Amino acid sequence: MFENTKQIIERIGETDQLYLTNNTPELALERADLRLQLVVFSNSRQEQIHFLQEAIVLLEQARIEYEEMPMRVYLDLSIQLAKAYMMYFDISKEVRFALITQQILKPLNQHAHSDIYFLLSYASISKNEIALTRHWLIKYSKTSDFDLELLQTHPAFKNIQQDPWFVELLQTKLH
Repeated sequence: MFENTKQIIERIGETDQLYLTNNTPELALERADLRLQLVVFSNSRQEQIHFLQEAIVLLEQARIEYEEMPMRVYLDLSIQLAKAYMMYFDISKEVRFALITQQILKPLNQHAHSDIYFLLSYASISKNEIALTRHWLIKYSKTSDFDLELLQTHPAFKNIQQDPWFVELLQTKLH
C-alpha cells in the first residue's frame, strides 16, 4: 500500500496511461485497488462514493471484458469487487450492496477461498440473515487463512458475539 494520497494519485495516473496501451485484468485490479485505497483515506462521503463507483466499474468491466484469464485472477477481481460493494454498504447502509456481494460470491464459494466465505458472512450479517452468517462463518473458520482477531473485532459481528454458536466457534479456534 502506498504511504500517502499523493503517491496513490500519481500511481493512478501511471496505471491509467498503461490502460491505454496494454490493459490486462491484473492492471484493472491494481487500478481499482488504488481507488479503494483513496476511499479509505478520504473523509468526504462524496469522494468516497466517487472512488468506489470508479473501482466498481473497473472491476465489473475486467470480469467480463476478457474471454480468458486464469481463475485466480477472476477470483481476485470478484473478491475485490465484493469488498468494494461492502465498503459501499458501510458508507450508505443500503442492504442492496450486501445482496450484490452475495450474488457475486455465491457462485464462487466452491473454490473454498477464505475471503469469499468471510465476505459472504459479512454480507449475510448485514442483511440480518443469522443462519447464513453462521453457515459462512463455519466454512470460514475451517480455512487456513481464518483470522480470529478480525472476527472478534469486526463491528458487523458485534451483535452476535454473545450467541452461543459464535462463542463456541471462537473457542474452538482459540485451542
